[in-house]
Amino acid sequence: VQLQASGGGLVRAGGSLRLSCVASGGTFSRYGMGWFRQAPGKEREFVAAINWSGSNIYYSDPVKGRFTISRDNAKNTVYLQMNSLKFEDTAVYYCAARRAPFYSGSDRYYRGPDEYDYWGQGTQVTVSS
Repeated sequence: VQLQASGGGLVRAGGSLRLSCVASGGTFSRYGMGWFRQAPGKEREFVAAINWSGSNIYYSDPVKGRFTISRDNAKNTVYLQMNSLKFEDTAVYYCAARRAPFYSGSDRYYRGPDEYDYWGQGTQVTVSS
């Protein structure tokens, strides 16, 4: 499975961007999908996740209410709509795919980078203050 992320760029604080991640080479509609980000000098952190059908969606606290994850299985694409961007949102954003379900009972299945099987190359988001 190959994941290609795009849509990053330079935006002023308060602005918006929409990231896209297109999957190829696998059965996209069966995968849970996640977005992570990594700022310089920091560990990769969970941003948002969506299960195969879109019925379960999860967000990290820093982005809740500002970011929206969605997917279009017909287009093999997952999106991350980012509104009200802040300087601290500056990072490289990665999409990731997980073959197994997001099992209930623990958030590690969607929050943990090690729980994902495939990763995209990342797209830079820079928010100017």
